[in-house]
Amino acid sequence: MEERLQKLLSAAGVCSRRRAEAYIQAGRVTVNGRQAQLGDKADPAQDRVEVDGVLLSAPEGHIYIMLNKPRGYVTTLSDEKGRKTVAQLVSDAPGRVWPVGRLDMDSEGLLLLTDDGEMTHRLTHPSHEVEKEYRVWVAGDVDKALPVLEAPVQSNGERLTADKVERTGPNNLTIVIHQGKNRQIRRMCAAAGLEVKRLRRVREGGVRLGELKTGKWRSLTVAELAALQD
Repeated sequence: MEERLQKLLSAAGVCSRRRAEAYIQAGRVTVNGRQAQLGDKADPAQDRVEVDGVLLSAPEGHIYIMLNKPRGYVTTLSDEKGRKTVAQLVSDAPGRVWPVGRLDMDSEGLLLLTDDGEMTHRLTHPSHEVEKEYRVWVAGDVDKALPVLEAPVQSNGERLTADKVERTGPNNLTIVIHQGKNRQIRRMCAAAGLEVKRLRRVREGGVRLGELKTGKWRSLTVAELAALQD
């Protein structure tokens, strides 16, 4: 994923975005051996970005990973009921991390974990309005449900809204939200007369699940960290 060089340098912990501009203007940043210019973009997964001849890498001091959470696991570090937890799936991570937000036990897909409290706040606080995209398999009258889902839904005294609702198959929906209320997608679908058969998160902010296998985790790239800073 291409991002502006200022964002990449900031996400890698090299410097602030403003100072990154000064680095670029001073000729200290290169992309694939070529001196960078203001406005240039790069993809660290494909391009060699260097600052003063040192290859750009993920920041030290914090851990940022993504997990493809399977169904049947609770999003917690421990469980008094003895249920399987996501902590068991990332026990081989390079340090202790906690989940950023939640996916309920019956849901699956992209779950971010970190040991960075500031990043956790940025991604979970409602004021930052971080989008989350879901694939939803449902049973019921989808044609009748769509207008309900596209409008604000009242559930247990809360006003729930979706940023985008798109039908992607006879019984499949793509739903994008930023509110992040407890079991929001399931509650909205229930209010629209639909039963959720399967729920999978595929994107959070600018980070996508991609081809990561179920139950596996990997570290975020510099570009993905930069995308989460928007």
